[in-house]
Parts: sequence; C-alpha cells; structure tokens
Amino acid sequence: MIVYDGTKSDFLTSVENDTIAVEIEMNIYNKMKRHTAQNEFRAWENSLEYMYKVLNDNDIPSKAGIAIEYNIPQTSKRIDFIISGYDRQDIANVIIIELKQWSQIEAVIGKDALVKTYTGNANREVVHPSYQAWSYAMLIQDYNESVQLKNVKLYPCAYLHNYRRHENDPLDQDQYETYLEESPAFTRGQVPKLRDFIKKCIKTGDNKEIIYMIDHGKIRPSKSLQDSIVKMLKGNREFVMIDDQKVVYEEIISLSQKCMQDNKKRTIIVQGGPGTGKTVVAINLLAELTSRNQFVQYVSKNSAPRNVYLKKLKGEMKKSSIDNMFKGSGIYTDTQRNIVHTILVDEAHRLNAKSGLFQNMGENQIKEIIHASLCSVFFIDESQRVTLKDIGRVEEIQKWAEEENSEIFYMELKSQFRCNGSDGYLAWLDHVLEIRETANYNMDDINYDICICDSPNEMKDIIFQKNQSANRARILAGYCWNWIKAGKNDSHVHDIQIDDFEMSWNLGNTSTYAIDENSVNEVGCIHTSQGLEFDYVGVIIGEDMRYENGHIVTDFTKRASTDSSLRGIKKLYKENRQKANQIADEIIKNTYRTLMTRGMKGCYIYCVDEGLKNYLKERVR
Repeated sequence: MIVYDGTKSDFLTSVENDTIAVEIEMNIYNKMKRHTAQNEFRAWENSLEYMYKVLNDNDIPSKAGIAIEYNIPQTSKRIDFIISGYDRQDIANVIIIELKQWSQIEAVIGKDALVKTYTGNANREVVHPSYQAWSYAMLIQDYNESVQLKNVKLYPCAYLHNYRRHENDPLDQDQYETYLEESPAFTRGQVPKLRDFIKKCIKTGDNKEIIYMIDHGKIRPSKSLQDSIVKMLKGNREFVMIDDQKVVYEEIISLSQKCMQDNKKRTIIVQGGPGTGKTVVAINLLAELTSRNQFVQYVSKNSAPRNVYLKKLKGEMKKSSIDNMFKGSGIYTDTQRNIVHTILVDEAHRLNAKSGLFQNMGENQIKEIIHASLCSVFFIDESQRVTLKDIGRVEEIQKWAEEENSEIFYMELKSQFRCNGSDGYLAWLDHVLEIRETANYNMDDINYDICICDSPNEMKDIIFQKNQSANRARILAGYCWNWIKAGKNDSHVHDIQIDDFEMSWNLGNTSTYAIDENSVNEVGCIHTSQGLEFDYVGVIIGEDMRYENGHIVTDFTKRASTDSSLRGIKKLYKENRQKANQIADEIIKNTYRTLMTRGMKGCYIYCVDEGLKNYLKERVR
C-alpha cells in the first residue's frame, strides 16, 4: 500500500505549497483510519524539505515516480521514500531511500549491523540505516513476483540529512562496510552526491508505472531464495528429523498447503517438552514451505535462539534475506489479516500481551500472529514460562483462534532427544523440584550424567574441561546477581561472586552467547539460553530457591533488582500475597527446570543454599 504517490513534479509542487505533510496525513487516515502523531507530522515536513532540495535538479526527470510511506505488501514495514524510472538501457530501476533525522551515532562493537542513537527519548540500539534500506530492498526482491519477472533493479540508500559526518566516523566503521557498499549512506552536505546516485539510476521518467507494478505484485519467494534455504539445511545433521518429529512435520505441511488452497484460516498447537525437537521441526518447515512458494516467517519472542539459528543457517545467503525470515513476536501489531502465509512460532510460551519498547503497542501477540497469518503454528511447553509477562498457554491460543474464526488442530512431540534421550531425567527433575509427582524419586536406571558440586569452582572446572572438545559446554545461573552496568561488555568485571568464585554475566555486545568462541568465560542466564542446547551445562542455583523443613522453598525477594522477569510481583504481593507467591513459585521453578534441561549429555549443579545441595545429593544417589 502506498500512502502518497505522484511524479517528481507533483511532489515538488506539494512541498512548495507546504501541503505535502497534510496530504500524507489525510491519506493515512483515509486508507488506514489512523491519526498521525505530531512528531511524525513534523518529521515528514522536515525530511521532505530536504528531499525537495535533492530532487530540485533538471537532470532528474519530472515524470519520475515518487512514493512516500510505501507499506511493503504482506509486512508491516514501510519505506520512507521511493523514486522510480528507467536508466540509459531502458531498464526499470527503483531507488529506496531510508530517511533519518539523527544527529549523533555510536558504533556498536560486536553486534552485526547495529548502531546506537537517540530515539524514543533515550539512547537505543537500532539497525544501521544502510542495512535497513538494504533489507527492505531484499525483502521486495525476494518476495515480489513483479520485480522478479520484470527484472526490476533496486538501489537502496540512506539519507541522514541532519548528521554531520567526519573522518573515521562511527557510521563508516569497518563492521558496516558490506552494508555501505550495497546501500550507501548520504549525510548533511552531500546533496550533490545523492543527486549523482539518483541520476545514474534514473534517466527517464516512468510516470509511476513501476511503483504501481510493484505495489500490485503477487507475493511469492524467489527461486534463488527457495534454492538457498533448502541448500542451507542439506547435510546439516543438527536439523535432521526423526520419529514423531517427521510425523508432526508432514501433518503441518499438509494443513498449511490446505490453507493455501481453500484460503481458510488454521491454527496448529504443537506441545512438547525440552529436547523434543520443536525448533528442528520449525526450521525444516520454514525451508520446505518457502520452497513451496509460501511467504513464511519463523518467530520467537526471545532473540537468543533466533540469533543463534540465524548464524548457524546463514551459509551463502545474504544476511538481509535470512533476517527477513526470522522475526520477533511483536512485529504484527499493525498488520492486515492473512498477510503472511504461515507463521511458525517457536517458544510460544514466551509470548507477551503487549509489544514495543515500552510494552504499549498492540493488544495481544497471540491474537496478532493468528490475525496476520493464514496458517499459524505454535510450538509450546507451558512448563517453560519464566517471566510474569509470559502469556503463552494452550487455552490462550484457543481463545484467540476461536475469535479469529480459525480452525484449531492439536499435535504433540513426545520423543526426548535432549538429556541423553532420558524422559526419566525430566520426570525426576519435576519430582525433585516439586513441580509434579512422578515415579522417578531418584536417578536409579536413568542414563544421564548429573553431579551436585560442593563448590562453584568445582563445577566451573568440569565445564571448562568439557568445553575443550567442541565448545558446547556453558555455565548458567538463576538471576540472583545484579548485572553491573560498567561491565556489560567486559568479562573482567565480575557480577557473580560466591566466596572465591567470580565470573561475569554474558556480555551485552553479542547476541549469540550460546555459540561464541569465548563465552564459556561468562555465565549465561535464562534469556540467553532458553530454546538452545549444549552438550553439558553447569547450573548455579541462587538464593531464590532453598530447601527448608522437607520442602523446596522459592523466594522472589532474592532475585536481582536488575531482573525484569518478575517485574510487578511486589505490587501483586501487596494486593494478593497467595497469588503472588504462587506465580513467583511457578516462574522460579520453571526457570531452573529450563536451565537444568539445556545439557544433552550432562548437568553439573552448585547450590548456594547448603540445605538444597544436601537434598539434591541425596536424591541423585
């Protein structure tokens, strides 16, 4: 959908008459029934004055097409400014311009394609503007049939009209070189350079024809994208399906394809415990359904597994192409019905109600995902809800599916492939943590390497030794130690101190803690390990879980003040102590259950509480 479209001459006239922002505002209301915020209105006025200056050149054809606030079909992404026309060889060309009003930028070391700038009343990490424009171009190229068939060339760039560039500028750091080559960034004082960029691509006008063609193009993945994603899974043993994984996979393929045929909405709920292969099935579905001409997205609320699988699967694919397949759960707050063919929601138990930086956007992520997709697939384990905001329950999915008139299907993954394939260990863990009673009172006849360590250093030594062979062992901990702000990117600043044991929390300048080469030197938390697996894990149980008077006791007051997973529990405690304690007990036990099931071959545990250590030792014996 295009909010504003016209020719270059139309655009220049509107700016000269000071009506361009008003026209955009009226079009947004008429087409989307949405009122425009005052700061957004001012941003148009400001940025479009600069684009007027750029386009006020007789060598840029007056009949060149102009589109403003172009909503990429079947996504919630909007392109700020588009120019269309033909080059000297009469090839259809489109220039995509990402407009920024930023006046300052910091490079973010260790995180791909991210910069830090002042936005939303705070300094925040956001994508580099060149990468943003490039990713939009790749999204159109990968999924728009008209662009593919008509061989339309896309040329992305960024224009930071308030930003003064200087020598060795953060915008131009080596880590951004690839994106700047694909999508150059123009800054204050570089109007002539941006004009030259436009004039190389646009020699004659098209009277908006190319923009119209793109806006009405059918959505289907390109052949090159289909080939690339299938190729990246070939021979990757980590994503080979076995037993009931294959059965569930085939059933979902059949239902998803049926949605494409009869255009009826379907919701599939797949339940499975730790290590049953939920992610393996989801990734294979992403590849297969894409190869069948579907627009498919893999979604997770927690970014850690998403970033790890992105890195593992990238192969020869361009980063922007694979990024467009892996999305956060909060991107569907303002999207049309059935804009995506199939959405695969991994770790669905971690979904939130509200979205956005301030949790003030949208109504309910489950509802919005079902609304946005023809076929929605939720992979869920209710026992892994680990924050107060986690709303992912089967009954919640059922409720919103019924409201969206979506047919509901239920499936289950039972076979256990983590913890040495031992369902017995999971049952023992549930029993010992008093989550539920099982027949597994102790570890007799359970083939899993578990040890209760007498000191954190003993546990650390074991993990370091196990990690040497394949970099697949990590130390994890409950969130009972504050994350020291000054040491967020420095492993020499030790957040966690227990007697003579000192280690840092996982660093903030990486999004792939689970597979980073040296991250064994830091302690991971629930947010950087959930949805992932290792060969061996060491788990530190903090003071939020103890053993007293013959029972497991949880204590939310021992959680670190920097922990947001129980934010709001103190207020609830004042209103209803019993309910607050019940919710906190579930979350704390689920957290440790999740941490203690990350290891495929073994788990080594240290307890701060002496009573809990002795209790677990007895139960292991």
